[in-house]
Amino acid sequence: MTAGLIFLVIIYQIYEMIKYVEKTNRLLKNFLESIRYSDFTRNFKVQGLGSSFDKLQESFNAVISDFQKIRAEKEEHYFYLQTVIQHIGISLIAFHRDGSVEMINNASKKLFQVSNLAKIQDLESFSPEFVEALLKLKHGENTLIKVNDNDDILQLAIYATEFKINDRQVILVSIKNIQYELEEQEIESWQKLIRVLTHEIMNSITPISSLSNTLTTILDDFGMNNVSKFDKHDQETITEVKMALSTIQKRSSGLLHFVDTYRNLTKIPNPNFSIFPVKQLFDNIHMLMKEEMKRRNIECIIEIEPETIELSADELLIEQVLINLIKNSIHALDHTENPQLRLRAYLNKRGRISIQLTDNGQGIIKEVLDKVFIPFFTTKPKGSGIGLALSKQILRLHGGTITAHSVPDEKTTFTLTF
Repeated sequence: MTAGLIFLVIIYQIYEMIKYVEKTNRLLKNFLESIRYSDFTRNFKVQGLGSSFDKLQESFNAVISDFQKIRAEKEEHYFYLQTVIQHIGISLIAFHRDGSVEMINNASKKLFQVSNLAKIQDLESFSPEFVEALLKLKHGENTLIKVNDNDDILQLAIYATEFKINDRQVILVSIKNIQYELEEQEIESWQKLIRVLTHEIMNSITPISSLSNTLTTILDDFGMNNVSKFDKHDQETITEVKMALSTIQKRSSGLLHFVDTYRNLTKIPNPNFSIFPVKQLFDNIHMLMKEEMKRRNIECIIEIEPETIELSADELLIEQVLINLIKNSIHALDHTENPQLRLRAYLNKRGRISIQLTDNGQGIIKEVLDKVFIPFFTTKPKGSGIGLALSKQILRLHGGTITAHSVPDEKTTFTLTF
């Protein structure tokens, strides 16, 4: 019986040992699976198995707690970076060499007017040249792409960075529309040039105009006081000199007026912003121009979509721009059958207010279209070349742009975007 009891005790001890080892293995297995699958929500509780298991329980739970903290920090860091990327105003796209897109931020979605982007090639409808440039860009390269997107002209500055994550080669590109900055620099350059030219011309012409006027007065007095002393030949000579001085004075005065006109390009007042309905603006312009359009048999169509659009701008300056554009359109419609002028206001696809003026006149050829906003450039025989340049500056002061599109002998469209 003693041997039998000892055998039973040994069997029980072996069973308890196996149970003890299996429980330990299960604990280790659960702990390792928690790490493998990043499941740090478990708590390990071991009771009644001795102090060593209590210490093991403390160690397991401490390790899990540390992993929870590390994971929380990584998630916070990830969400922080995601918020920054999505909030930043510069467009960012991460993609692979085959064109598959890994990440696109909100600025890019807004720029390309897409809700999602699977492949870079899906932007072909936006601009084939843009897609080609993206796929060819290498690490550290940058380029500038001009895109005509309906009524908008976009100057896109693109910079690429290439890096490797695990086995994936990723190209990260930043895209920024610098159209406004380029126009601002161009206008500032023209203004500096105009200031220098007008200053130098005024300094040279003013004395000439003044001296010619003085000499004319002196000759008049001299001729009247000595008329009996001059023969016919001398009188003719004096008359010719007076005509020459008169011509010099006239041309000097004309040049001074010319210079003074161009000085207006550098003296545009700061806009006095107010909020007003676009319908009110259109009604005022139509009332001012309807008699001239009626006299020339021009049909005027006004469209506002929606009619409740309100604009924050200087109403008088914007009115001046539109009147100048309408006068240009009227001039372009001189030899057009069934002349028509369309004035339209709407919200473009980027949610910005656009005012569009379209006529079915003779149009503008492409070579000239690129120069119409340059100061001094004009296609009119008696034009000064400052109307459209002035309009562009006024739009710049409003934080907007003005663009032109034309199909010769079909239509010409000027678009003001705010």
